[in-house]
Amino acid sequence: MTIGVLGAGQLGRMLALAGFPLGLDFLFLDPVTPASAARVARQLVGSFTDQRLLEELARSSDVLTFDWENIPIEALRELALGGAEVPVCPPLAALEAAQDRVLEKRLFEKLDIPTTRWAAVDSWLDLKRAVETIRLPGVIKTRRMGYDGKGQAVVKSGEDLERAWSAMQSAPLLYEELVDYDCEVSIIGARSRSGEVTIYPLNGNVHAEGILRLTRAPFGPERWWRTAGQYLERVLAHFHYSGVLTIELFVRGGRLIANEMAPRVHNSGHWTIEGAVTSQFENHLRAILDLPLGETRAAGHCAMINLIGELPPLKTILAHPGAHLHVYEKAPRPGRKVGHCTLVARTARERDARAQRLLREVAPGVSIP
Repeated sequence: MTIGVLGAGQLGRMLALAGFPLGLDFLFLDPVTPASAARVARQLVGSFTDQRLLEELARSSDVLTFDWENIPIEALRELALGGAEVPVCPPLAALEAAQDRVLEKRLFEKLDIPTTRWAAVDSWLDLKRAVETIRLPGVIKTRRMGYDGKGQAVVKSGEDLERAWSAMQSAPLLYEELVDYDCEVSIIGARSRSGEVTIYPLNGNVHAEGILRLTRAPFGPERWWRTAGQYLERVLAHFHYSGVLTIELFVRGGRLIANEMAPRVHNSGHWTIEGAVTSQFENHLRAILDLPLGETRAAGHCAMINLIGELPPLKTILAHPGAHLHVYEKAPRPGRKVGHCTLVARTARERDARAQRLLREVAPGVSIP
C-alpha cells in the first residue's frame, strides 16, 4: 500500500521511517525542495493547490494524510469533487477547526472542554471591547497560520496593544487572556477508521520563545492523564476521527485548560519512537489504514530535546549513554527544528538528571523546572 502525504517535513519523514518496516510505500507532495522526507521517499514538487499534482498523488495512493495543519482545505475539497475516491485522514472537518483559532475555541466550548477566555477581533473597536472584558495582560493571535510562536504577541499595556494592532491588523485576530500557568502539557491519542481508540501517557512540555524545547513523559498525576484523555476522546468522537490527534493544555492550580489542537503527529510525541511500545508515527499509519492499533505504554521515563537552529557535533550527543539522535537533514536556520534526541531511563529522577546534563550542552538556556 502507498501512503500519500501532503507535506514533506520531518514529521512526514518519520511517518515513512515508521511505515517501511510494515511494508508501506510513501509519496510526498511539497513545494520545498530538497525536503526532509524526500531524503527517504519520492516527492512530487509543487504547490499544495496544484490540482494536477494532487490528482497524481491521489491516483498513486491508497490513503492521503498530511504532516502540517496549514494545508489548503479547498484544494482537497476540489479533489474530492473531482471524483477522487481516496480517503483523506484525518477528516477535513478536524483540519478546518485546527486551522482557525476561533473555530477551535468554539469546538472546545461545544464539547465542554475548558479553554481560555477569548474574543474574536475584526476591528480596533473589537479589540478594545475584548480588552475591557477579558482585561490585560493578554495575547493577540492571528486566527490562521500561527505555529511555533508565530502570529502572536503578548500585550501587557496600552502601548503593547497599539503596537501589536499596527503589526497584525491586516489579518483576522483573536484576543485571549494570558494564562499564568503552572506547566504546559499535551495529550496524544489515535483513533482508527473503525473507532478503536488508544491514548499515550501525558507529556510535560517546556517552551522557549514559542518553540518546544523539552518534553518529558510520563508526566503528572494520573488524574491529569484521565482528564486530558477524556477531552481528547470527546474530540475524536466528535469528528469520527482517524489518525493521531494532539491537544495542548495549560495546567493552573491543578485545572487543565485547552490551548490548541493539532490533527497530526506531534513534536511532543517524538519520545514515543524509542520510549513507547508503539510510536505515534506507526499508530497514525495503523489508524488511517484501519489496522489494529499498537500499545501506547511507555517503556520507561522518557525525555525528548529539540535541536534548534543548527546541529551540535554528533559526538556531543552520542557521548551521552542511551541518547538517541534523529537528524532531519534540513539546512540550519535560526529558530528551525533540525533534529531531536531522546533518552529513556528507569526512573523520573534519573531521566531528569540525564536530560539536564544534555540540555547544558545542546540548549544552555533551557532547564528542567
